[in-house]
Amino acid sequence: MTATGVHHVHAPLEIRPDEFQVLADGVRVGLTVREFEVFHVLVSAPDRVLTRPAIYLQVWNAPMPYRDRAVDVFVRKVRIKLAAAAPEWKFIHTHFGIGYRFAPERVGE
Repeated sequence: MTATGVHHVHAPLEIRPDEFQVLADGVRVGLTVREFEVFHVLVSAPDRVLTRPAIYLQVWNAPMPYRDRAVDVFVRKVRIKLAAAAPEWKFIHTHFGIGYRFAPERVGE
């Protein structure tokens, strides 16, 4: 996957695809390139549930192997880093048995 395109701004986040960077209130979140790629796939389809195989295909450019957990592992890592950078926000929502959805919302709302 090549992350190019327009900067996105969602709630306290600024996503800079050309730099593989995410900033929360101006502070770098510190995602690895692969973490950024997984996150960028979700950000590029706001409010849409993306299946694990669809995310895998876009990031790894190959069909997802049976029972592979790579997408789940990288989503967990991204969530941890985003929660540390913007603890009052939730960005990635799980749709059990299906996949993930990017939709920023304040915790408790």
